[in-house]
Amino acid sequence: MAAGRPSRRPRGETIEVVLVPRPRDLLTRMPRLLVGITLLGGGIALMLRAKLGLSPWDVLHQGIASQLGLSVGTVVIGLGVLILITWIPLHQRFGIGTIINTLVVGLILNAVFDALPTPHALWVRTAFMVGGVVCVGVGTGCYIAAGLGPGPRDGVMTAVAARGYPVWAVRTVMEVSALGLGLLLGGDVGVGTLLFAVGIGPLADVFLRVFRLPELPESERGIGVTGE
Repeated sequence: MAAGRPSRRPRGETIEVVLVPRPRDLLTRMPRLLVGITLLGGGIALMLRAKLGLSPWDVLHQGIASQLGLSVGTVVIGLGVLILITWIPLHQRFGIGTIINTLVVGLILNAVFDALPTPHALWVRTAFMVGGVVCVGVGTGCYIAAGLGPGPRDGVMTAVAARGYPVWAVRTVMEVSALGLGLLLGGDVGVGTLLFAVGIGPLADVFLRVFRLPELPESERGIGVTGE
């Protein structure tokens, strides 16, 4: 990442990533971050309760959890920390949002999962599944719009892509690898997995536009504005 440059998005748009935000930045960015990770954790919990298939990474999280006798949220945190360690040789820099994402999404997931009833009727399970995908999509857009640092898995993707590999190829390899390993470990794959794959991109893009912040003048930007 090159200091002082915003990360590029498709169609010429940019999203600033502020690694060390000023207090005034936190007032506008932190609410988006907290709402985003809350929706992420809640959405995953809804899909887990639905038992109709999970996102590729959550298939892996669930598979590991079933093998180790742990909660899925605990695995989300543990694997996230391990992935952050891989950032060291990749020279990837993290922000406050990266740390909060890594440590809090799993806690929210566990809390919401424990609070939710176990649905039995197919229409209720379907509602949980669709609601979960929507929550994750909205949460992803909101979280990215906060611009306080990528999540651990996205950080690996952007760091590897920065070495000359297409982002779509890196993302595909990561998602397929997580899905395959998770399936072998007993994670749930189903119609929810397909719905997530088809819906998450458009949803995240729409809500990123909804929640994005106006770019600050150069003189008012916080310390450590970075990009891909």
